[in-house]
Amino acid sequence: MMNWGLGGVSTAWKRTAAALTTLSVLSACSTVVPPSANAPSRSTRTAEQPRVQPRPQPQQQQQARTQPRPQPQQRQPQARPQPPRQQQQARVQPRPAAQGATPRPPVSTPAARPAERVAQAPQSLQQAIRMLGSGFDGQVGIAVRDVHAGWVVEWNGTTPMPQQSVSKLWVASTLLDQVDQGRRSLSDTTLITPGDLTLFHQPIRQFVGKDGYRASLSSLLERAMTQSDNTANDTLLRTVGGPTAVRDFFARKQINGIRFGPGERLLQSGIAGMSWKQEYSVGNAFYTARANLPMTTRQAALDRYLADPMDGATAIGMVEALAKLKRGELLSPRSTDYLITTMQASRTGPRRLRGGVAPGWMFGHKTGTGQELSGRATGYNDVGLLTAPDGRTYAVAVLIGATRRPIIERMQLMQAVSRAVVASHQVPGMVAD
Repeated sequence: MMNWGLGGVSTAWKRTAAALTTLSVLSACSTVVPPSANAPSRSTRTAEQPRVQPRPQPQQQQQARTQPRPQPQQRQPQARPQPPRQQQQARVQPRPAAQGATPRPPVSTPAARPAERVAQAPQSLQQAIRMLGSGFDGQVGIAVRDVHAGWVVEWNGTTPMPQQSVSKLWVASTLLDQVDQGRRSLSDTTLITPGDLTLFHQPIRQFVGKDGYRASLSSLLERAMTQSDNTANDTLLRTVGGPTAVRDFFARKQINGIRFGPGERLLQSGIAGMSWKQEYSVGNAFYTARANLPMTTRQAALDRYLADPMDGATAIGMVEALAKLKRGELLSPRSTDYLITTMQASRTGPRRLRGGVAPGWMFGHKTGTGQELSGRATGYNDVGLLTAPDGRTYAVAVLIGATRRPIIERMQLMQAVSRAVVASHQVPGMVAD
């Protein structure tokens, strides 16, 4: 045993007292350091973690997906975690591609997962869409998406509804994608013959004589998008490679929740319970042949179509695709501007969504209208991009699958959706990018 002596004992005691004092100070510091500006609020701490525990408990590890996992407490200064809103944006927005690299399309994220949305939709808009959707007598899907903030408000937004002529938007997009690839030019021309005529609305038919009519691809695109000309659209569809080419475009661009049908002639004759004959494209031949069918045949064919529409689209899928178009994720900047400008020049459906657009706002859209039978209207649609004076853009879709309500009430529903978007944009305190 060592003999400390009185001097040694005094010195050891002083060292021990100093060490205890140092530990006491360090312990006190660990409990009084105030939380940073990005730490959870006091109410959140109380609900999710004991304040006196320096290490996260198992319950803490079950936080929302958008919250960063807590790191073990360290004496060295740590980087501040980013606010939740910034972290959510990182999940939604694609990382810029390296220079010279081939850009990869962003992974499509279902809009119905609130944890991955960047911002909260205005309560007034949520209430309005819920009221409009639940109050309409018919099958309807409604969706509104803030193109840049990322939130989605929807009613029945995951049920496929018939697109009808809304699908012309995807034919135009496929054509412009091929133009971007250098495979085609909008100045290219094609010949339309009597054998290419379709049915229903086809204003171009008046120019198609026995020797045919030659038209540029740009003129056909504008006819299809602004006049909803069926023959112009089917000519473009044949030019790009048929329905398979459009479906391939969907796959490459990761467009989900949207189908593409077989083209106007096969689609419309199938809905009516008929097999297409080219003679139906002349005069009123299609209407006459359809009227001669037994009502049971027509009713059964329409029921099959509505139960599983071959050209079906969900309202959420539609606004997600429109948002991708606006953000430039589907086409080149030049083709994107061209297509949206063409949509803004559309002359169809002036009393649908466009009827509720406020002065100073811009609106580009595509409408669709299906067949009617025994007072039941189908595929009455309007989808588009609604841009506020400050530049914020909303993708909007109203898809009426089936209803017996008159046209005026269908148009009033669409106008009310547009007005609700405009009104919610003006709500004080709404987060803006």
